[in-house]
Amino acid sequence: MKDKVVLAYSGGLDTSAAIKWIAEKYDMDVIALSIDLGMERDYESIRQKALKVGAIKAAVVDAKDVFINEYVFPALQADAIYEGQYTLATALARPLIAKLMVETALQEGATAVAHGCTGKGNDQVRFDVSTAALAPQLKVIAPAREWGMTREETIEYAKQHEIPVPVTVASPYSIDENLWGKSIECGVLEDPWVEPPEDIFTWTKSPTDAPDEPSYIEIGFERGIPTSLDGQGLSGAALVEKLNSLAGEHGVGRIDHLENRLVGIKSREIYEAPAATVLLSAHLALEQMTLSRDQLRFKQKVAQEYADLIYNGLWFSALRQDLAAYVQSTQRHASGTVRVKLLKGKSAVVGRKSPKSLYSYSLATYDEEDQFDQSAAEGFIQIYGLPVKTQAQVQGVEEGE
Repeated sequence: MKDKVVLAYSGGLDTSAAIKWIAEKYDMDVIALSIDLGMERDYESIRQKALKVGAIKAAVVDAKDVFINEYVFPALQADAIYEGQYTLATALARPLIAKLMVETALQEGATAVAHGCTGKGNDQVRFDVSTAALAPQLKVIAPAREWGMTREETIEYAKQHEIPVPVTVASPYSIDENLWGKSIECGVLEDPWVEPPEDIFTWTKSPTDAPDEPSYIEIGFERGIPTSLDGQGLSGAALVEKLNSLAGEHGVGRIDHLENRLVGIKSREIYEAPAATVLLSAHLALEQMTLSRDQLRFKQKVAQEYADLIYNGLWFSALRQDLAAYVQSTQRHASGTVRVKLLKGKSAVVGRKSPKSLYSYSLATYDEEDQFDQSAAEGFIQIYGLPVKTQAQVQGVEEGE
C-alpha cells in the first residue's frame, strides 16, 4: 500500500501539476484538499479536476466562518497591518489551511502534507512551521520548491501531461484571494516602475470611475468585533462580504506594496482589500475613543509585533497566544458605532460614538459648558517642566547643528 499525502489544492497551475509530480517523484497517493475561504469559485469543478488529474480523493471544506471569526477578527482586534500597508489576507489564511491539512492527514492516515509554494515566498514558511507546530511527525512536501522549473516550464509540464490550467505565458499573474483580500503578483508587476494595469483589479472600481457622490456607512462593534452594518446585524463572513462590495464600488482598498519578505528579498505585491481597509481604520478610530493614551501607545507596539508574527508564519507560537490574551483585554470596552465615508478610493472615519467613550464634551469644549479648570494648568506646567528647567540652568542648552 502506498503512503498518502494531503495536498492543499487550489486548482491552479502549481498544485495541479503537483498532483502528477508527487505521484511520479514520491510514488504516493495524493488526497486533494480545497478550502473555501470566500472565493467565488466552482469548487465542485475544482474537486473533479483534482480527481481527473490523478488524486485518489478530493474534498472541499467550507471554512469561511472559521476564517473570519477565529483568524481575521483577532487580527483586526490587534490592528495588525504588516509594514503599515498589507492587511495580511493570505498570511492569515495559511495557518488555517495548514491546520485543516493536518487534521485531514491524521484522519486519512497520511504520512505527509504538501503545498504549492515556491522557495522564494513566505507561504512555504507559514505552512511548514504551522505543520511542525501541530503535527511534527508529518513530512512536508513542496513540489514547486523542489522541482526547479520556471513558471513557463511548469506550464509546459502541465501541457505535456494534459493538465488544464487557467494560466498562460501571456497572462502569468499569480493570484490568491479570500474574504479578507486578494493578492496579485508576477508578470509585469515584477517591475516596480510599471503602473499596475487596470485589468488586474476585479474587486475594486478605478477611483476615477467610482461614483461622484459619497456613501456613508455605520459599522457597529462589540468588544472590537464588527457585528452590524447600517444597523443590520450580520455574521462576520456576511458583513465582510457585503463591505467588500460596498467599498469596492467606491474604489477603496487598492494597495501597491513593495514589501520585505521573510526570506530576505523585496517583493512587489498588489492587493485589493476593501473590507479590511475600512474595518481596520474604523476599529482604530473606536479604540482612540475607548482606550487611554498609554494603552494606545503600547498597543501600537503590540500591533506591529502581532502583524510580524502573522506575516512570518508564527500564528501557532506561544508568543502570539500571549499577545492575543493582551489584545483581548484591550477590547473590553471597544464597543460602539463608527461612521465611515466612502468616496473615490478613500475611506474616511467621519463619526464615532461609544457608551464607554473616554471623550468628554464638557472637558473638550471651549463654549460656556466648559468644565476644564484652566487655572490648574500653570502649576501642572511648572512641575512638568521642572526637570528641563533645572538641567538647562545647570548645564545649558546645546542646540543641534
